[in-house]
Amino acid sequence: MDKNNIFDEKEHGAVIADDFCEIERQPDPCTIIIFGASGDLTHRKLIPALYNLFCNKRLPDHYCIVGASRTEMDDSAFRSKMHQRLTDAGADLKAWDEFEACLYYQVVSYDNPSSYKLLSSRLADLDLKHQTGGNRVINLAIPPSLYATVSLELGRVGLAAEDMQKGQWARLVVEKPFGYDLRSARKLNAVIHEGFQEHQVFRIDHYMAKQTVQNIQVLRFANAIFEPLWNRNYIDYVRINASEDLGIEDRAGYYEQSGILRDMFQNHMMELLALVAAEPPSLFEADMVRDKKAELFRNLRPFSLEDTSLVLGQYEGGVVGGKRVPGYREEAGVDPHSLTPTYALMRVFIDNWRWQGVPFYITSGKRLKRKVTRIDIQFKAIPHSMFRQVLGGSIGTNRLIIGVYPQETIFINFQSMKPGPRFCLRTAGLHFSFNKGQEGTKLEAYEKALLDALIGDQTLFWRQDGLELCWSFLDPVLDSCEVCDNRFKNLHPYPAGSLGPQTALDILPLGSWPEKPL
Repeated sequence: MDKNNIFDEKEHGAVIADDFCEIERQPDPCTIIIFGASGDLTHRKLIPALYNLFCNKRLPDHYCIVGASRTEMDDSAFRSKMHQRLTDAGADLKAWDEFEACLYYQVVSYDNPSSYKLLSSRLADLDLKHQTGGNRVINLAIPPSLYATVSLELGRVGLAAEDMQKGQWARLVVEKPFGYDLRSARKLNAVIHEGFQEHQVFRIDHYMAKQTVQNIQVLRFANAIFEPLWNRNYIDYVRINASEDLGIEDRAGYYEQSGILRDMFQNHMMELLALVAAEPPSLFEADMVRDKKAELFRNLRPFSLEDTSLVLGQYEGGVVGGKRVPGYREEAGVDPHSLTPTYALMRVFIDNWRWQGVPFYITSGKRLKRKVTRIDIQFKAIPHSMFRQVLGGSIGTNRLIIGVYPQETIFINFQSMKPGPRFCLRTAGLHFSFNKGQEGTKLEAYEKALLDALIGDQTLFWRQDGLELCWSFLDPVLDSCEVCDNRFKNLHPYPAGSLGPQTALDILPLGSWPEKPL
C-alpha cells in the first residue's frame, strides 16, 4: 500500500479483477442479415459496429454477414462500398481483408416473395460454407413502413423458424420507431408475431446500450448510500434532459410525421425515466428487469392537459456554435406553416409509494444551446438549520448529476466549511469520470446492442407490453395536441441556440439547468 495514499482500492476491496469483467459468453455461430444494407444506418452504424466487434474478437468463431436491399450490387461492390465508408470514417483497417471474406450481398425486392426464396437458398449455401448452423440474426435497417412486409415474408419463407432440439435459433432486430401510436404499434406487433415469437424480437433502443446509461442501475442498486434516499422523503424533483444542438438535417420527411414526442419521448426518454424510477428486480435478468419497467409505466399518472404539465415548442432561426442557422419551417422539405413540435417539456408524476408527489421534468429538443444528456436528482433542503444565526439565509441543497453526454460522469455536491477566520460554508463536490482509469474494452452503443442480440440477451431491448404501455400514456397527449383548435397558440417558438421556450423555462425549477458544464 502507498504510504502517501490512505485509501488503497485493492486493500479495501474496491476493485474487481479486470479479467472477470472481460468474461462474456461467446456468441453461437450465426449468419447476420442486414435488410437495408445500402442505406445510411448500415454504413454509418451497423457495419462499423460489427467490424469493431470482429477486431475485438467478440463475433462468433463461425459467422458471415449478408447485406440485403433493393439496390443492384454484387458481393464485390458491397465490400468495396463498406470499405470506403470505414476509410472515410478513419477506421483502422488492418483486419479488413479477413473481415470482408465473410461479407456478402443479396438483392431483395421487399414485396416480392421470390426474392426471399432466393435469399433463403443463398443463406443455406453460406450456412454450409461458414458452418453457422442455421442460426440467424436479422436486422431491419429499413423504413418502418416496411417492417410488416419484410417480417411477414421472412416468416412465410421459413427464415423465422427455430428448432429448439437442434439449438437452432432466429432473432429479429427492429429499429425504432415502433409504430406511430398505440393502434399502429399493436398492429405491427401482431404482424411480426405471425412469424416470430416474442422471445425472438429485439426492439433496439441505442440509448439503452450506452454504458453510462446502464451505469444508472449500478449506481442505484449496488451502493447502499443512494438507494435508501431514492424516494419521496428525500428527493425534491428529478430532471431528465436530452438536448441537441443540431436541427433535423435531412430527415424532414420523417420528422414532419413524428415530431419530438414520437421521436424521443415514446422511447429514449421513457427508458431513462424507467432506469431512474423503477423498483429493483430481485435478479438482473431480462424479463425481471423489464417486468419492473412495465410496472413503472403502469403507474404513470395520466396527463391533465388543462394544467402546465406539457409545453411544446418549435425552433426559429438563430445562432448555434457561432453560425447562423435556419428555423424549422425554413428547413428543406418542411411545410412553411408546419406545427410540428421540435421541443417538449413534460412534467410527469408516478403514482406509487416511492414517488408520490415528486415531479419528474423531462425535456428534449432540437437546435438548443448545446448537445447534453444528463439526469439531475435534486434532494430536499435540510429540515432544520442550526447554522441560521451564524450564516443567515438558506443552505444550498444537495444534487446528484448523472452525465451521459458529453461528460460521462457522476457528480454530487455537498456543503463544507470554508477555511478562514469566519465560520462560512462552501459548496464542494465529489466527481467520478466513467472512463478514467478504464483498461477494458469499451463498447459503443450499437456494438453493445448487436452483441446482446448475438448472445440472445434481451435486457436492454423493449418488450411488447412496455412499448404498448408507453404508447398508452402518450396517445391522449398526442391526440389532444394534433386535433385541438389552438395548436398554433400552444406551440411556443424559441430561438435556435437558446435553452428552449421561455414558457418551459418558467416551469422548470430554479437552478435546474446550470450554465457551466460539470
